[in-house]
Amino acid sequence: MSMPAIKLIAVDLDGTLLTSGKVLTQRTMTALETAADADIEIVPATGRFYRGMPETIQKIPFVHYAITMNGAQVKDIVRGITIYASEIPIQDALAILSYLDTFPVIYDCYAGSWGYMSTDMWESAPDYIASVHTLQAIKEYRTPIQDPPLFLLKQFRTVQKIQLYTKDVGLWSQLLRAIPAQFPQLSVSSSLPNNIEINSSQADKGIALQTLMRYLGLTAAQTMAFGDGLNDLRMLRIAGVGVAMGNAHPDVKAAADYITLDHDSDGVANFLENFIPAFPI
Repeated sequence: MSMPAIKLIAVDLDGTLLTSGKVLTQRTMTALETAADADIEIVPATGRFYRGMPETIQKIPFVHYAITMNGAQVKDIVRGITIYASEIPIQDALAILSYLDTFPVIYDCYAGSWGYMSTDMWESAPDYIASVHTLQAIKEYRTPIQDPPLFLLKQFRTVQKIQLYTKDVGLWSQLLRAIPAQFPQLSVSSSLPNNIEINSSQADKGIALQTLMRYLGLTAAQTMAFGDGLNDLRMLRIAGVGVAMGNAHPDVKAAADYITLDHDSDGVANFLENFIPAFPI
């Protein structure tokens, strides 16, 4: 199959590059190395903040850029600079937290590229989250605090992302519609069946990818993107080649140019091995 000359591959992490066990397999690593050897930039594009990415990803020597927190930040890792940032003003963030307090949910906030959560919610996380890996991430990358609104107001002028979890699928669907209606200045997406992620309206992976394309002097036709969640939708639409995982949300599959195998079947590697011209067919 004839494909454009790809120069950048943006790839989501959880549910895409990583297995259910949060592992980067050797086959997938080899595929990424082959792409990098062909002068293709490999760019993690994640809902996590940079320090919250798995160490295996942070230590990949050919990863020079990262899209983090759903596009709230784009980093040039080599130069140690932030290329792009779009964050939620603190008063909007506090209004969201007050609104969420009226529902049976737990939530955390990213500010200063770290995660914060009320002590009560941090302790009750196992009641809302079944995934042991997500619970481990909350334990390691969220600092429990007694009064998040007061803490955030004193420490920060902006918040990078707010993330909530609910046990009620019906409430999840309701809030996916209600939050953007109540707060049209914000962007709402999801990466898991029971979570909702809230960012600035100008913070999404698609805008971040466009920003990085301009920074590197690339066109959309020179980019490829892989994803599985609703927070990957715009990125897949903007990339010259959008690839949905076999485990992706139906809306993501509908938006993609191609669908590959699921993340537990080396879907990213399978696609790269078969469709990128630099790879063996």
